[in-house]
Amino acid sequence: MNTYLISKLLPLIFSPLGLVLILLFAFLIRKNQSYIISALLFLLIFSTGIFSEILWIFLESPWKRLDYSSINSSQGIVVLSNGGRHIPKGKTKIIEWSDPDRFISGINLYKKKKANKLIFTGGVNPFSYNLPPEGQILLDEAILMGIPEKALFTTEPVFNTFQEAKAIKKLLDSEINSTKKEIILVTSAFHMRRAKSIFEKEGIKVQPYPVDFKSSKSFIDVIRNPLKWVPSASDLNKSSSAIREIIGRIIYKS
Repeated sequence: MNTYLISKLLPLIFSPLGLVLILLFAFLIRKNQSYIISALLFLLIFSTGIFSEILWIFLESPWKRLDYSSINSSQGIVVLSNGGRHIPKGKTKIIEWSDPDRFISGINLYKKKKANKLIFTGGVNPFSYNLPPEGQILLDEAILMGIPEKALFTTEPVFNTFQEAKAIKKLLDSEINSTKKEIILVTSAFHMRRAKSIFEKEGIKVQPYPVDFKSSKSFIDVIRNPLKWVPSASDLNKSSSAIREIIGRIIYKS
């Protein structure tokens, strides 16, 4: 749990909000107006749609959304967790989606017969006490969508991409008895480069299937949109998410 907490808190220090807070605290201590000016510049830059779009284009390069027909058959389809489920208010125990792109793509790849095994990773948040591992949730959903139970697998609980790769390797070695260790890897486009690198370091051959694209199809359209030149909280959040992924790449050297 300590490792999980550190991995989530450390990027916050170097996020736009974290840097602005540091500059504001520095102003309170040093009484130097240059800190206020710097904090304002950070907010203006990171909260504009133009800048956040540039960050996301960089993160998602060179990936493009692929047709299922362009994917070769493999030993298994691996869908990485994204922490995109939650239990809403009320008495119901129905678990709601935040973003189903990874899950739906994994289901479709299986139905297109790209592999006869569909594997989910058991992502967990130690602070979401009411949720089971995400892999088990998705496995149950896959059965409801007609995927045979014998084709479905999930890993042990994992906290991050590094643990996901270790758990997948262990699963391929033990339950699936796969010697080739070739997979179709399904994850968000911005996350694919880091995930692919981590899995390959575990000796797993990866065929990328990136999904969940955040950047716009045409940057020209973004530039032409006057709202993208105006600071907004949503674009600040997008920039912060991008910076967090960049920090992850630096840590994992991917």
